[in-house]
Amino acid sequence: MTETLIEVDRLEKVFTVRRRAGRLRRTRRAVRAVDGISFGVRRGEMVGYIGPNGAGKSTTIKMLTGILTPSGGRLRVAGIDPARDRTALTRRIGVVFGQRTTLWWDLPLRDSYALVRRLYKVDSARFRRNLDRCVELLELGELLDVPVRQLSLGQRMRADIAAALLHDPEVLYLDEPTIGLDVVSKTKVRAFLRDLNAEKGMTVLLTTHDLTDIEQLCRRVMVIDHGRLMYDGALGGLREIGQSERTLVVDLARESPPVEVAGARVVRVEGARQWLAFPADASAAPLVSRVAAAYPLVDLSLREPDIEEVIARMYATGTAGAATGGNEAGSGAGGKDGVGAGGKDGVG
Repeated sequence: MTETLIEVDRLEKVFTVRRRAGRLRRTRRAVRAVDGISFGVRRGEMVGYIGPNGAGKSTTIKMLTGILTPSGGRLRVAGIDPARDRTALTRRIGVVFGQRTTLWWDLPLRDSYALVRRLYKVDSARFRRNLDRCVELLELGELLDVPVRQLSLGQRMRADIAAALLHDPEVLYLDEPTIGLDVVSKTKVRAFLRDLNAEKGMTVLLTTHDLTDIEQLCRRVMVIDHGRLMYDGALGGLREIGQSERTLVVDLARESPPVEVAGARVVRVEGARQWLAFPADASAAPLVSRVAAAYPLVDLSLREPDIEEVIARMYATGTAGAATGGNEAGSGAGGKDGVGAGGKDGVG
């Protein structure tokens, strides 16, 4: 069997929040950011870890990297307890936080990489080999002598990903790696990560609000909400449970009554533009063909459902519990069965 590289068993993180209750009094309240989640990630898997803001995603990543100490439960990454031996773990993982950089702000990118090499004690040959590969695939050649503070957000994100890979980590944690990036930069980052996983079998845990990242990179997705694991399985299965919809936005040559085509319904009309909702698990191609054949079409675009919408529909339809089957083996598998329990307790 493939080795389970990340093992999480009934993991908890509780924060104490102090609030003013008068001029002199303060009250304390325990907030469960992560509430008893269990899962496993096998070596070489690329897994999406998603949920709305405040769900507990970043808190989980920080415990997996040793930044935060769990309040309860068991946690192992490559056989190491992150809270007990963070130094040993650091040499085996790479981390990219989309909203903060690990590079030195006023130094040229080349010098930042040299410092990373010294921190991780990477030998010269391996450092040069890894750097050359990252520079080529992430198109960083013209940026090496540019101070980090002068890089655009997309350039800095690619540079941060390269920095996280210079020491050949076994596990790569990506927390919103494409946030704020343009379409071209997102495409480059996704292609690089796919190649990296295929070539080196690197294990990747990806948190993001962009479902396109998940669709293009991950076969398996885990959904966390209010600190609890609601779903663990394929993205298609999540959409079926949540009964979510995609939206086809069509621009007609002129104003028209609501479009009438099989398989979709108009949910909004503004002048010549109309929004057509259809099931997320259905192909958009037949729908586009039907619209183009019956109406004077000028332009169109396709919008994926937000993860917040998917989760909201899961709760609205009463299917959140159905997504969390009690399969004990699921915590160690990248499989089809749900893990954990959905609930309303705790706040991420």
